Amino acid sequence: MPLPRPRRPRSSLRITFAISFAAVAAVVTLLVGFLSYDAAAGLVRVDQQTVFSEVIHDLRNQVRQQPLGYKDFVSSDPDHDGPSDDLRRPNRTDVQILRPTGAVADVGSPALPVAAAERRMAASRTAGLVSRRDVEIGEEQFRMATVSLGDGRGAVQVAQQSSDIEDLLRELQKRTALFVGAAIVAAGLVGWWLAGRITRRLVRLTGVAESVAATGRMDVAVPLAGADEVGRLGRAFDGMLGRLARSKDDQRRLVQDAGHELRTPLTSLRTNISLLRRFEELPPAAREELLADLAGETRELTDLVNEVVSLAAGQGDDEPRMVTSLGEVAHRAAGLARRRTGREITVTADDTVLEGRPAALQRAITNLVENAAKFDQAGTAPIEVVVRGGRVAVLDRGPGVADEDRHRVFDRFYRAPGARSLPGSGLGLAIVREVAAAHGGTVFAERRPGGGAVMGFTVTDAAPIA
Repeated sequence: MPLPRPRRPRSSLRITFAISFAAVAAVVTLLVGFLSYDAAAGLVRVDQQTVFSEVIHDLRNQVRQQPLGYKDFVSSDPDHDGPSDDLRRPNRTDVQILRPTGAVADVGSPALPVAAAERRMAASRTAGLVSRRDVEIGEEQFRMATVSLGDGRGAVQVAQQSSDIEDLLRELQKRTALFVGAAIVAAGLVGWWLAGRITRRLVRLTGVAESVAATGRMDVAVPLAGADEVGRLGRAFDGMLGRLARSKDDQRRLVQDAGHELRTPLTSLRTNISLLRRFEELPPAAREELLADLAGETRELTDLVNEVVSLAAGQGDDEPRMVTSLGEVAHRAAGLARRRTGREITVTADDTVLEGRPAALQRAITNLVENAAKFDQAGTAPIEVVVRGGRVAVLDRGPGVADEDRHRVFDRFYRAPGARSLPGSGLGLAIVREVAAAHGGTVFAERRPGGGAVMGFTVTDAAPIA
């Protein structure tokens, strides 16, 4: 049996932001610190070496311009600074004087080493010769140069400590590292704080989404503050919850109303089926009436189920939108209604087009025409379909619509008192309203001058062909 995989720890956006801030700060601070240290170290080293080179250059010119012996660099008067003092103090260098034999006439502080090369420089006949080398005295590093005085008059050794510069640079390196570490920690803390402020509303929104997923309740408060992407997400989520809640309520009402409406045909069918047990005992007229009643109830039940399924499926939301001529849709719907009802239907339409779902629009117009035919069964005047702009109206000469029913005839399963004896499910006009809403429009029901009704719907973004 395989072992269960360990659960990965949940990573929060706040931690991700804080780590990202710290990583960016680390890269930037390391880069700036490295470049700053490298530039500072280079400048210090070059500056110290330049100063030392200038000291040697000045000393070399001085001994070439005037004959100086080693005694001229050894000051016997404590109140008067000699040439060696002039070299020491301003330039922070160590000076040691050599006799012509290479012996030390005036020891430096610290004492500088004297090798064969320095002895040769002290005995040299040429003034201004320079010998350079790096030496180690104790644990300190020095750069040292020996300048000959010429004519066998000795030599001057000048040394500059380089290890103290390196110690200074190492201290600077440590402080730079501490600064980089502090900057990274500060960036992480600032990132943590800033990420908390940035993600606070997003965390609340996530909590709301998780609560909805866990409980199924949609009556929760959604954070809507802010005009940024999080605020827009909150408003979009709130709108989505509102639509889901309305959809859920609509489905619940649809199920309840459909169950209520289904009881009547089912009860009638059950009664008629029980009569079928005594079918042979019934007179011929009763048999025909029973069979006609069964056919009518079956047809009524079929229509009701089809319309309930159509409403529950969302009125063809999967149908692609396309550029559609309302006039052509009205002509197709009128032709279908003519075959079903046998009534005369006229269509008056302009060249209005829109981007919509033609099958759904045809179903809406067909329902309006069949509704008009149902309420005007004995009429001889033609049913009129008028399309003007984004308005589709169906006119009949039936009993009309009562004022108290005008705002309810498009409700699901609503049937006016005068229509309860007529066949129908009460869903045809509800489908018309759903189609109109899907196309950004509304429905209307009005009285027709001279008797009858005017019922229809409007759509948006409809325009005549240029």
